[in-house]
Amino acid sequence: MNSPALKTTTPNHSLPAQLQQIGLRALPAQLDDFLARAAKARWSPHQILEQLALAEIAERSRRSLERRLRLSGIKRFKPIADFEWSWPTKIERDVIERALTLDFLPEGRNLVLVGRNGLGKTMIAQNICHAAVLAGHSVLFRSAPRIARRVASPEGRRRKLRTYANIGLLCIDEVGYLSFDDKAADLLYEVVNRRYERKPVILTTNRPFKEWTEVFPNATCIVTLLDRLLHHADVTVIEGDSYRVRESEQETAARRRKK
Repeated sequence: MNSPALKTTTPNHSLPAQLQQIGLRALPAQLDDFLARAAKARWSPHQILEQLALAEIAERSRRSLERRLRLSGIKRFKPIADFEWSWPTKIERDVIERALTLDFLPEGRNLVLVGRNGLGKTMIAQNICHAAVLAGHSVLFRSAPRIARRVASPEGRRRKLRTYANIGLLCIDEVGYLSFDDKAADLLYEVVNRRYERKPVILTTNRPFKEWTEVFPNATCIVTLLDRLLHHADVTVIEGDSYRVRESEQETAARRRKK
């Protein structure tokens, strides 16, 4: 008695769909091209599997980079190649360029950028954070007010503090632009303290440290916060006039000349 012929079922129809079902991402979108290259080059089965693995690894790396860039919150910024080093009257270029090599990350050292508005502190911090993402690190770039708001909310506070404490690189931008109550100061201290001697922080501020009591009035933790922040840190001060003000003046002058 002949056994009945085995029937093959193809759930979800096409081969690209089946490849997606088993977790492949690169191959389904370029299957025809991949097969054509394999046939033309007469790849062996081993070479086919090798090329497939390489394509999938590259695709997963690309997706990982996109996801980490999206979650980092760095947003749009000017590349450091466009930074006018000659504009500030004082800037420690060697400190900044060394930070761009990310040498402070494995050491858990902090970087603090101090200077008036419009001198490029945020731009420099964004470039360093972007370099860290490209190097495979997890990064969060957040303003100080945003961090204070998020950890001040009782809902999910432990989870948020754990995220800020354990991310590979945390940038706290714009400390000093707004005043914080003592509760926000305590929570910011908690973030810095949890990262102390473990994970690096980049912090930008427009206020010298002696004025932080004005930023955090009535807060009792400021001395301890600065102690933790600055113990293992490179502090670099940028001095000069606002670059944004100069740009605005140049644009205004250019418009007037056109009239």
